[in-house]
Amino acid sequence: MASRGRVGVETASPRTSSAARDAGARPWSSPVLVWAAFALVLLVVYGPALRGGLLWDDPDFVPKPSMRGWDGLARIWFEHGAIKQYYPLTYSAFWMQHRLWGDDTLGYHVLNVLLHALNATLVWRILARLAVPGALFAATLFAFHPVHVESVAWICELKNTLSGAFYLSAFLVALRPAESAEGSLLRLGARRWWCVLLLFTGALLSKAVTATFPAALLVVLWWRDGRLAWKRHAAPLVPFFALALVAGVFSAWMEKSQVGAQGPVFDLDPVQRVLLAARALCFYAGKLAWPAELVFTYPRWTIDAASALAWSFLALVLLAALAAWLARRHFGRAPFAALLFFAGTLFPALGFVDVFPFLYSFVADHFQYLASLGLLALAAGGLARLFAERPAPLRVGLAAAVVGVLGTLAWRETHAYTDVVTLYRTTIERNPTSWMAHSNLGVELAKNGQHADAVASYHAALALDPELYQTRFNLANALDALGRSDEAVAEYERALVTKPDAYEVHNNLAMALEKRGELDRALEHFELAVRHEPRFATAHYNLGALRARRNELDRAVASYKRAIELAPEYGAAWNNLGIALARLDRLDEAIPHFQRAIALQPSNAEAHNNLGLAYGKTGKLDLAERHFREALRLRPDYANARENLERALGAKRGR
Repeated sequence: MASRGRVGVETASPRTSSAARDAGARPWSSPVLVWAAFALVLLVVYGPALRGGLLWDDPDFVPKPSMRGWDGLARIWFEHGAIKQYYPLTYSAFWMQHRLWGDDTLGYHVLNVLLHALNATLVWRILARLAVPGALFAATLFAFHPVHVESVAWICELKNTLSGAFYLSAFLVALRPAESAEGSLLRLGARRWWCVLLLFTGALLSKAVTATFPAALLVVLWWRDGRLAWKRHAAPLVPFFALALVAGVFSAWMEKSQVGAQGPVFDLDPVQRVLLAARALCFYAGKLAWPAELVFTYPRWTIDAASALAWSFLALVLLAALAAWLARRHFGRAPFAALLFFAGTLFPALGFVDVFPFLYSFVADHFQYLASLGLLALAAGGLARLFAERPAPLRVGLAAAVVGVLGTLAWRETHAYTDVVTLYRTTIERNPTSWMAHSNLGVELAKNGQHADAVASYHAALALDPELYQTRFNLANALDALGRSDEAVAEYERALVTKPDAYEVHNNLAMALEKRGELDRALEHFELAVRHEPRFATAHYNLGALRARRNELDRAVASYKRAIELAPEYGAAWNNLGIALARLDRLDEAIPHFQRAIALQPSNAEAHNNLGLAYGKTGKLDLAERHFREALRLRPDYANARENLERALGAKRGR
């Protein structure tokens, strides 16, 4: 931002018309045309990522089958725990998108790009309304800066682009041009005040970090008017601060209780948190000034209060703030206001509030999506003043060169987001210490059947942090898939040393032990799995199967029934429950269970065969023949069904 105070070169008179104050406004530069221009160029810049698939936690936002109906939309808004973070507008936007284009990711990417273009346009209009020199240049820097690639190319970061649209719209509505030098920027009638409040609420319901809006607005008011008056500036924003406080506290609680931002790794004392905040501010400012070596997951710092380096970042931040404050007479209030806006908007991500990504890194490019506006506006305004007397072709040429470089860097960065494997490989290349990237790469390789490569990735992650029980669990699964059962069992057991109540580990260890014939140990771990997580339907099913194998049929029936109670659509459990009942000569009870299994899984040849056997034993040979034939149609090589069909035909001939 450039100051409107006395700064050596006088700004335009505050009594000039509203149109004149909209710096850079031209008949051809309407908001719609500017948005269209931004959108078209940004679609080219982000072209490599437009067909990119789902990344990391994207599947948590694209609605799962159980959430795709109208009841799912209601659950998003009104059911606690239905969504990890209470951002109902963002989740509703994903819900609507899925109804429009399903699992095709192109639509999700295009919408993010279009919203980013809209946000850049809003930035231009806000800065023009504030008479900031270089308003359009600042908006263009925001549009094409590479640090925003993560926010735009990553589908789930619709959180940023959507909340940003509400946040910036609220700013634009709130900042009416002053009618005189003494006029307030916040000239809100009741209707306009409610409109700003509604837009701010929309921002909060899209992403809670926008709670900094009222404080940011006060910073801008102070920059423009030179002082803050309670009645004119602060009083109208009291409800905004109250709403921001509620949203912030609730979001922090959700982050801990629902998302998982808790545990020893988050235990920092107050001094460490201050040092972390200072280092993060320096980091983000540095990436804006020199956007090189951008990484999806940056190295996680060790915050050591005994280190001189840690204190040097704090000293640098304090010196920068002091210099900006003392420079007011020569450069105006803009530098200090820009620093306040930058630091204040970043506050939720500086370490004073724990957020789950801190598990992997204390910084991320998408954290500074809105905060970057302070420094970008300051830089654009400063350059506009510096080159104000230069020929227009030179100014345009230099601006185009800067934007061209940024756009090219952003285009190159988008290639990392073409698919999840590429993203993790790129992250590892730039940050070999990212255990998260190594571990998640292993998961993706295992999904593709590349279990040997997955094992190598898991080993790399565990070399960085041996306590990663989930990674060790995944390693054991990959080893088991490769037939290396002894190694798999050993890794499952190591995982349980780290987390003894890991019910999925108990379940998979039991399965591995069962394959080795160690039925007593397998039974013990299946029982531990359901004890640690009584609602784990798979473990109840597996426990039932093992009990049936041990001929404990009554207990097997109880386990299968519990699995079905927890997961009514569990076709295999219905089928196995029917088998257990048939073995107990309870055929009348078994038949409906086989029928239900077939209704859930019409292509389940085994269920058809089992139903045929049950019908045959009750003398219903025609029905038995029909289901044996269906089993053979589904599996022509199903020898048991063929034998059963021949017996049924023989029985029919002998009648």
